[in-house]
Amino acid sequence: MNPARRCSLSLSQTLVSSLGGQTWTPAPGPARGPGVRLRPAPGGAMGSCSSRSFGTMTPVLNSAPLAQPDTYFKEGPDQDPDKDSVEVDPDQLLRECKEVLQRRPARPHRDLVHPRSTVRYSHKHNPNIRVMQWNILAQALGEGKDGFLRCPLEALSWPVRKYLILEEILTHLPDILCLQEVDHYYDTFQPILTSLGYRGSFLAKPCSPCLDVDQNNGPDGCALFSRRSRFTVLRTSGLRLSAMMLPTNQVAIVQTLACRVTGRRLCVAVTHLKARSGWERLRSAQGAHLLQSLRAITSRGHGPNQDPEGTIPLVVCGDFNAEPSEDVYRRFSSSPLGLNSAYKLLSSDGQVEPDEIG
Repeated sequence: MNPARRCSLSLSQTLVSSLGGQTWTPAPGPARGPGVRLRPAPGGAMGSCSSRSFGTMTPVLNSAPLAQPDTYFKEGPDQDPDKDSVEVDPDQLLRECKEVLQRRPARPHRDLVHPRSTVRYSHKHNPNIRVMQWNILAQALGEGKDGFLRCPLEALSWPVRKYLILEEILTHLPDILCLQEVDHYYDTFQPILTSLGYRGSFLAKPCSPCLDVDQNNGPDGCALFSRRSRFTVLRTSGLRLSAMMLPTNQVAIVQTLACRVTGRRLCVAVTHLKARSGWERLRSAQGAHLLQSLRAITSRGHGPNQDPEGTIPLVVCGDFNAEPSEDVYRRFSSSPLGLNSAYKLLSSDGQVEPDEIG
């Protein structure tokens, strides 16, 4: 399987799962610290599946369309139109997913990995933060562009895949969820995850390849969700990544969160860099732009009751489409932000990338 298609779950800084993708967290010690308007496709929300499942979601999916951004959004105070929405029991929704999928092969079992170099620590006044990173594969690309010749067509069908994706998310219930290649945000992920208590942001690629596919559901892009009961969103930035001062087709979302338990801030970023061999220099330039933006975002807004400059914890999740030998990897690992690959914790000495994940 292509590593770019593997999904990843990491528990920030202390726990790492065996799923895929790339997650960057601060290394030990002090760290230095116009979009596309998308309308839901006709016929809407959960696709054409006729199952009686997702009964708990009917009021959500039949409600008025949720707010959609007109432009690349800039930083500002938290605007949460979903904060008063009715929440759904995640266990009930998970049971409904399993009911729909009962004739499908069982979901692969994945155990969370607790690296030897970390301590399994959680306290009611300072609980762990669970971060899930996943490139879910844009539906339009899976069915009409990427050419999965060895994959049964029914496995690529959205009426099946949407339940598989939601089952995985519901199984782990992360505090923060970072997704790439999302082309069913407004008709699926935003209403469902909102009903589960999440606050979401989405940024589409300006020239998404999904738009070249007949009967597409709109452009794909990055999405970032955080649990409202755990975090307050202080500010959000939507970035169109540049290379040599020229805008590219790749984007990133950066959010500064405040933990409702500790009051401490946390910065989270999600991105998806340019794919395929031959584009290494472009990926490197995109990474440089993102790092520059992250350094600016994490160093501003310090006050007497806030974190000192350069000490805001930072988690960068994404599909970097790069091997550890590439320049973009070296940029992140040598950044003044003090970032380090979370997957190094899975190697025998904790200093190099493991040979295999999964």
